[in-house]
Amino acid sequence: MTINHPRLIREQKTVDLMIKLYCRDKHGSTGDGLCDSCDQLQQYAQKRLEKCPYQEKKTTCANCLTHCYLKTRREEIRQVMRYAGPRMLKEHPWLAVLHLMDGFRKPQPLKKKVNAK
Repeated sequence: MTINHPRLIREQKTVDLMIKLYCRDKHGSTGDGLCDSCDQLQQYAQKRLEKCPYQEKKTTCANCLTHCYLKTRREEIRQVMRYAGPRMLKEHPWLAVLHLMDGFRKPQPLKKKVNAK
């Protein structure tokens, strides 16, 4: 499954840039490269976004009703967001503002599937 909705593409780009910023400042990565730990986190985040049941209607993961990250990964991404979030305003202001606005979206409960008889 690939991400093809503009809203999700933007969210993936935002998460990628946050991880890159965190890795650069905390782990000393250079250019587009990431350390192994951050690369694994980035791949994990992309898989979670691809499989998100809310897709383009989703809020930010922090406000979501369904937490699909493993507890350890959730803490990792929380650290990245805590560090990179404020710095995104300087480095990527437009994406930072859009991400903040996404946080105001109301989480929607998932509709239960009705079994066809």
